[in-house]
Amino acid sequence: MDQHLLLSLFHIFAVVPLFLYVALSRGNTASFMYPVLLVLGAFIFLYHGYKAIIRYLAGSSMLWINLFHVVLVAPVLMYIGYNGKDTTRPFYELLALLGFSALGYHIYGLILSTNLIMDTK
Repeated sequence: MDQHLLLSLFHIFAVVPLFLYVALSRGNTASFMYPVLLVLGAFIFLYHGYKAIIRYLAGSSMLWINLFHVVLVAPVLMYIGYNGKDTTRPFYELLALLGFSALGYHIYGLILSTNLIMDTK
């Protein structure tokens, strides 16, 4: 199976629901989720930071994806995870924005890959 397809499905069925659950639940988010978000944010920061260095050295045009995760996604998750129920509304709103953006971006990518597959037959 195509790696891009798996990545898109992972984001659509795991990442988006997680982000929207936390964003819409806000202060009612289950307490155990905050440490999960903190660790997840740290993992994303380290993983995408490493990938950004690799892509930068390779001159990849896909570097922006890793930088987006390092500069925006990871810090938002770590901030919410660290502050827990004291997180202010704008950060939940930003997480909702990230969730809906991920949904749209990955559905769009699936549509493009489907059209490319159809065009080659």
